[in-house]
Amino acid sequence: MTSPDEPRPRAGWAPFLREGRRVVLRYAIDAERSPHGESMTDALGTIVSSDQAAVQVMTRRGQIRVPRALVIAAKEVPPPPVRRRGPAAP
Repeated sequence: MTSPDEPRPRAGWAPFLREGRRVVLRYAIDAERSPHGESMTDALGTIVSSDQAAVQVMTRRGQIRVPRALVIAAKEVPPPPVRRRGPAAP
């Protein structure tokens, strides 16, 4: 049995968490430090790097590092939709 401070062993967990993939990660955060008392948040973006300890994700707001031990759920997502140009100005 592991202590609460050690990462949970997850052999083969989320093998798609590789560089270049677009993903959404739900992960735990410190509820006392969050602005509205949330205990989880999401990161949507492209994986920049990944190792056994953490996943680096480039989001719209910049690059973030998510420790794998805090990841609750992960899912690969399709590319963002292409923005369509509005009607031409008269």
